[in-house]
Amino acid sequence: MTESPNVLLVGLGRWGEKHLRVLRELGATVWVADVSASRRAWAVQHGVGAARAVDDYHSVLDRVDAVDIVTPADSHLAIAETCLRAGRPCFVEKPLTVSAADGRRLATVAQATGRVLQVGHIFRFHPVTAAIRTALMAGRLGRRRFATGRFAGFKRPRTDVGVTHTDAIHYFDLFAYLFDHPATRVSAVQRDYLGRGLDDMSVTMVEYGNVPALIEANYFVPGSWRECVIVGERGSLVADFGSGAVALYEGEFRQRAGAWEAVDLGKETLTTTTDEPLRLELSAFIDACAGKAPVPVTVADGVRAVEVVEAAERAARLGRAVTIDEIR
Repeated sequence: MTESPNVLLVGLGRWGEKHLRVLRELGATVWVADVSASRRAWAVQHGVGAARAVDDYHSVLDRVDAVDIVTPADSHLAIAETCLRAGRPCFVEKPLTVSAADGRRLATVAQATGRVLQVGHIFRFHPVTAAIRTALMAGRLGRRRFATGRFAGFKRPRTDVGVTHTDAIHYFDLFAYLFDHPATRVSAVQRDYLGRGLDDMSVTMVEYGNVPALIEANYFVPGSWRECVIVGERGSLVADFGSGAVALYEGEFRQRAGAWEAVDLGKETLTTTTDEPLRLELSAFIDACAGKAPVPVTVADGVRAVEVVEAAERAARLGRAVTIDEIR
């Protein structure tokens, strides 16, 4: 891949707009494909040459070095498989696919073609995540006990997948990454209050070996909540992905005279950077395509996250815990 790669961005929705900006900032020559003429016109107004804005991504695959797929989840399989078979490395926004079976199919195609396939789990690239991971690797919490995550806010629901698929999945992948352990068992409650056939509220308990994580996602509560808490034997890490703040609360329980006491040992604000996660993510993709670095979020990572989504749906429907092995 050249220093100024030709990257085809497929999909110019709200998130696709951000991808276009970042790709251009990274020095890529951006091509765009979108079925909407107004969206293509918008791209041209924002620096994309008119000849590089097309309605059919197939028509320009032979002119680009890589493909960035930012379309509804139910289109990911077909687009990514086509591009991989055309010899083009792909970045696919999360969720990788609607089903884990489709994700495994893409994994097989990526392996057969030998092309890069990176999945867009952006929380891995967040400065907050870097600070959390550094603290965990340094053993600041001691043995990990449990975690919570909340991704919620009053907003327009997505129409391709439910809230577990689009929002809770951030934490499904994040905790697997932070704990360096795949999910093993899942319990869940899901609701479709709007009657759309898709969940719009979910509470999921995901067990990563011996560490349980409680994850909440919904479209209803006011504000914007992007938080997580990780509790260990020596204290807790409290993080806000919205503000970029991470704090380590040190404390422990001590038994004296047959009674337990909670001993507060103070709070430390951890240092984070102001790096833009999407810029780090897409820069890593370009480096992986050029062979400068390994793929940071693999197709296997993407499949495992979707497996947790499927296990949550089954657990909610059956009213019992479901192991990941059950859905494979």
